[in-house]
Amino acid sequence: MALRALIGDEFRLLTFQPFTPSRGVHWGGYLAFGLFFTWLAGMGRYWDNPRAAIWQHLGLGSVAYVFCFSLLLWAILAPLKPERWRYRNVLVFVALTSPPALLYAIPVERFMPLGAAQSVNAWFLAVVAAWRVALLVLFLRRSAGLGRFTILIAACLPLVLIVNLLTMLNLEHVVFDFMSGVRESQRSPNDTAYGVLFMITALSTLLAPALLVSYGWLVYRVRKFPDPNSAGRLPGG
Repeated sequence: MALRALIGDEFRLLTFQPFTPSRGVHWGGYLAFGLFFTWLAGMGRYWDNPRAAIWQHLGLGSVAYVFCFSLLLWAILAPLKPERWRYRNVLVFVALTSPPALLYAIPVERFMPLGAAQSVNAWFLAVVAAWRVALLVLFLRRSAGLGRFTILIAACLPLVLIVNLLTMLNLEHVVFDFMSGVRESQRSPNDTAYGVLFMITALSTLLAPALLVSYGWLVYRVRKFPDPNSAGRLPGG
């Protein structure tokens, strides 16, 4: 019964329906459920990637990312004083947004040419990214009670920082490969998706200064006018 309730709650979350955690399901159950799909998606994403490291093949990078991104999201928004803002709640939410990433595990290169597989993987990347960002926006609106402008900054800033950090660490082995050119022997079904990631990285670099300035202004505004009913909101937000 607990598993059935958990699956129902997961379905409601992924279909943008409001829900409250079911009785009889501990928050650790939601976290374990989400991390299981994170692990599966992580292994599926890299299983046929010749440029991936062993920890990426094992899905460990994806699991670690959930904890790191949740901590970053929690820390960035904490100064804006959202409602019911606890790291545990953020961690469970981020973990539960993992199932759509299973699209990455579909071995499209097994039944279509390389060029078509590259296009499909790029579309998978776009769909999953848009889906999860939309879920984050709803989470910040419904659970954190933030205004529209604050949600825009709060949703974009952590993502931009993560993209720039991964670029500096070169964990995806993407940016420098595309700057220097990918040799024919290194081509994979993920190359088009990597090209999209390269463009996202360039856009993130351009947006980072404006987002940081806007975030600083929001923090200043919340500290100067500590109204719990309008934390980080603009008029009409």
